[in-house]
Amino acid sequence: MATIRPFKALRPREELAAKVAALPYDVYNREEALAEVRKEPLSFLQIDRAETQFAPEVSPYDIRVYERARDSLQEMIQNGVFVREDSPCYYVYELVMDGRSQTGLVGCAAMDDYLNNVIKKHEKTREDKEIDRINHVDICKAQTGPIFLAYRSQQGINEVVSRIKQESPLYDFTAPDGIRHTVWKIDGDHDLAAIYFGFQNTRSIYIADGHHRAASAVKVGLRRRDAHPGFTGEEEFNYFLSVLFPHDQLMILDYNRVVKDLNGYQKDALLKEIEKAFIVTKTGAEPYKPQKKAVFGMYLEESWYKLEARAEILSDDPVEGLDVSLLQNHLLTPILDIKDVRTDKRIDFVGGIRGLKELEKRVASDMKLAFSMYPTSIDELFAVSDADKLMPPKSTWFEPKLRSGLLIHELE
Repeated sequence: MATIRPFKALRPREELAAKVAALPYDVYNREEALAEVRKEPLSFLQIDRAETQFAPEVSPYDIRVYERARDSLQEMIQNGVFVREDSPCYYVYELVMDGRSQTGLVGCAAMDDYLNNVIKKHEKTREDKEIDRINHVDICKAQTGPIFLAYRSQQGINEVVSRIKQESPLYDFTAPDGIRHTVWKIDGDHDLAAIYFGFQNTRSIYIADGHHRAASAVKVGLRRRDAHPGFTGEEEFNYFLSVLFPHDQLMILDYNRVVKDLNGYQKDALLKEIEKAFIVTKTGAEPYKPQKKAVFGMYLEESWYKLEARAEILSDDPVEGLDVSLLQNHLLTPILDIKDVRTDKRIDFVGGIRGLKELEKRVASDMKLAFSMYPTSIDELFAVSDADKLMPPKSTWFEPKLRSGLLIHELE
């Protein structure tokens, strides 16, 4: 069973929410983050990316950067930008993109559920990325960016959420990128109990996005347990900020690939090699978007091709059967000699939100070859996690992105 509890959120005043809310810290490079902060001085990026307040030669991992983030947060609290709830609440968070809505619940997940694998992972984390967020959370004494979790839909929780959405929202604004964000507060005792016990009846919860933030939050909690040997488990540092979506609300977009060269092959020879594992059909000049699993698009020398995996390479294994694995194991590695997509500079990745025309642009500029993918499904993500396995890198692209700064979980 999972423990998801309400919390006393630190949040912006209603009229300032649209100005404060910011895309996740890792969406931007340093220059982009600086431009956002200059454009909107209240942007939460001044806290999530506090290096924007320093000269370029100051490392984003300098201790002064994290201290500046803490000080900026305290200044915004003192200036009345943020307010604190009087009592623990859950929140309903709806995002609407291109007319499609997805609605989740904001609460705090138990770090013990993470440690005991009630909260399941499917991705490796990097120590350098963890250290950055550990320092940020620990020094700010707050979790500022929510972890994106998923669970199998539950009728009881859905009924509470549907009813709350009929009430007046706490926040309702459309961001500059066109995504509408609406937040409602849940503070009634009956509803709080229904949600809490609904999650108590949930056997597994899954990290959809935010593995580094989750790992960092847990390590901060462990550090604080060491510093407080008499901890009870009820302290705020035992929990981390999360937005939880039922599986039937989520949409995963394709995560496409572009490759810098043909590994010495000419076009005809390359196609001949690919045909050993895939049925290759030339489709023409229009971008080819796969419509089912085990089918890929390929863009080469201004033409698109359909690649359909031959039956002999298909697999029932939750990892080996993923489309990203089929492409990697039967084309990228054996033919193009791309073995580790985390480190190989010959491959890059393009989120499906950018469209297939972006693949053509990349091939026309700095790449030679592109592959369009069929999206990994949420059921595939669950299956990999349930098998205690890891998904290959760049398997999923979630849109729309949650905003940071709307709801903050303070550790003290």
